[in-house]
Amino acid sequence: MSYLVPSEFVTKMVDAGESKIHMSTRDTLIRAFMAGAILALAAAFAVTVAVQTGVFLIGAILFPVGFCMLYLMGFDLLTGVFMLTPLALLDKRPGVTPKAILRNWGLVFLGNFAGALTVAFMMAFVFTYGFNTDPGAVGSKLAGVGEARTLGYAEYGAAGWATIFIRGMLCNWMVSMGVVGAMISTNVSGKVIAMWMPIMLFFFMGFEHSVVNMFLFPSAMMMGGNFSIMDYFIWNEIPTALGNLVGGLAFTGLTLYTTHIRTGAKRKIATPATAPVKPAAA
Repeated sequence: MSYLVPSEFVTKMVDAGESKIHMSTRDTLIRAFMAGAILALAAAFAVTVAVQTGVFLIGAILFPVGFCMLYLMGFDLLTGVFMLTPLALLDKRPGVTPKAILRNWGLVFLGNFAGALTVAFMMAFVFTYGFNTDPGAVGSKLAGVGEARTLGYAEYGAAGWATIFIRGMLCNWMVSMGVVGAMISTNVSGKVIAMWMPIMLFFFMGFEHSVVNMFLFPSAMMMGGNFSIMDYFIWNEIPTALGNLVGGLAFTGLTLYTTHIRTGAKRKIATPATAPVKPAAA
């Protein structure tokens, strides 16, 4: 069977959330590190393609290759665990507590950040030949993105911060749909197709992904971006992560869980035997 019905794949979502919470610290960090590194490399690939072709759509079409690779390998992104782990708590799975969920989120954040930062350094080193030359067109583009998505938001104050938050919500609505997409099929081609569509959408629309930004902004700073670490965290990473949490859980996790696991009461339909008898006409 190549397709699972919603009641089946939503149960898999809850099972996945439970398994991630009970995973060892070592395994959680390694899987998160690899996820952050692969997604960062995919982001560098997409930006390179967009700059060299002059067509951003082509970069967006190709970016999901990284997401597909990391999920087929069983690695974990912060955006995914934001959506999956709370479902195990709602389902009252044994040993799943708010403290355990926060521990998982913290470990995945650290692993994702370490992986993305490693690739950011490696790519900055490559673009600048060991920080000895100008970073070139791609490096300059990355530096410009870093400034635009920190100082550009800061210019609008609270409205800018809210804009990042909403873009983060919209992002993980789509990314979490990609996570679910990996569960609705039992063959690789079906999984890839289901994951590809929402990831391409989020990237082309310029929504904010906390893990992608863990690569974009450090690499931008290494290649001459004119903004600070505090600018990055206050005017991007923090509101993006919060938006990712709300968007993935509210728009994908809770909607699927409440309508396919904890469904509402069935609508009662009157049968001839129970239907009220109309009084005969006088």
